[in-house]
Amino acid sequence: MKIKGPVRALGAMSGTSLDGIDAAVLVTDGETISSFGDSDYREYSDRERATLRAALGLWPDDDVAAAARVVAKGHDVLLSGFADVDLIGFHGQTLAHDPAGRGTHQLGDGAALAQALGVPVVWDFRSADVRLGGQGAPLAPFYHFALAKWMKADRPLAFLNLGGVGNLTWIDPAYQKPEEDGALLAFDTGPANALLDDVMLTRTGFPRDEGGRLAAQGEIDDAIVADFLQHAYFYKIPPKSLDRDTFQHLAQAVSVLSDADAAATLTAATALSVAEGLRHCPAPPEMIWVCGGGRHNPTMMQMIDAATGARVRPVEDAGLDGDMLEAQAFAYLAVRVARGMPTSCPGTTGVRAAVSGGTLSVPDLGSGTTA
Repeated sequence: MKIKGPVRALGAMSGTSLDGIDAAVLVTDGETISSFGDSDYREYSDRERATLRAALGLWPDDDVAAAARVVAKGHDVLLSGFADVDLIGFHGQTLAHDPAGRGTHQLGDGAALAQALGVPVVWDFRSADVRLGGQGAPLAPFYHFALAKWMKADRPLAFLNLGGVGNLTWIDPAYQKPEEDGALLAFDTGPANALLDDVMLTRTGFPRDEGGRLAAQGEIDDAIVADFLQHAYFYKIPPKSLDRDTFQHLAQAVSVLSDADAAATLTAATALSVAEGLRHCPAPPEMIWVCGGGRHNPTMMQMIDAATGARVRPVEDAGLDGDMLEAQAFAYLAVRVARGMPTSCPGTTGVRAAVSGGTLSVPDLGSGTTA
C-alpha cells in the first residue's frame, strides 16, 4: 500500500480494563500529526464484558469463539460509523501476554474486518516485536514522540497511560526520530485500573471506584504496599511489560481489608509503582502527561503527584483527548506499518532492532500480508 502525504487513519483500541472500544481518526503521514479527526466509543454490555473476562488468559488454541464474536461485532458496529477513512489500525482485545513464553494474544481478525468494512486494516501489531525478542508492549511510545513534537516540547517529558496496566513513556524531544538511541524509554509501571476494577466489581458489584471516592475515605495498608513493591518486576531494568493479571496476589492481600481500605491500598500501589518507574528514567521529566481512564480518578492522580513529586497533569491540559489517545496511537502506527516504518525499537520494547510490526489486510485479497 503506497502512502504519500497525510491520510485519514482510523484507530481502534479495546483495553484490558474491558470497558469498551475507543475509535478515533488521525490525519498523519506516520511521522507528523496534521490534525485530529472525529472519535466515538462503544461500551461493552455487562454480558459482553463477562464473556471477555471469561476468556482472559486464553490462547488461540483455546475456545475463544464467544469472545471473538463479541470483539468482531463491537468493532463492526462502531467502525462502520466512520466515513472517508483510508486505513484502519485494529489493535484487537488482549487476552494473554507472555513475551518470554507463549508470546502474545490479541483476539480479533483484521482480514475479516477489512472485508466487512471495505477498508485496508493493519492488525496483529505485537507479534513481530515478540518474535524478535521484544516485549511486544508498550506500543504507543512512537505516537507519544510525535505528540511531543506536536506540542513543541523542548525538554524531557513523559506520558503515563493509566489503563488496565500503567505504562510510562519518557521522551527526549531533542531527537528527530523515535527509533534513535536515547530518544525514548518505555515500560509498564505496574497495575493501574484493572486490578482495582476487578476488586471493586467483586466487592460492590460496580466495576470501578467511581471518582476515587472509596479510596479517599480509606486508610492505606503500608505493609501490603511495601510487600507489593518487593515484587521482582520492580527490580528489572526496562524495557519491560506486564500481563493484566501479574499482580493478582495483591488482590488476595487486600481481601482482609474493608472496601475503602482496599481501594486506598490498591490506588497507592499504582501511584508508588509509577514513582518506582521514574527511577529508571535518564532524567526527571519536566511534566507527566496522563491519559487513560485513571486520570478521571482524582485520588489516584493526587497520590501519583505526591509519590513522584513531579508535575502531573491530564493530557487535556495540553489540548489532547485522553480518552482517545490509545486509539489515535494505533491509527498512527497503522500508517507507519503501511509505509514500512518502525513501530518499536530497543528503547520501547527491548526488541533487538527497530521493527515495523503488523499485518496489512486489504479487502478482496483474502489473507493478510505481513508489512
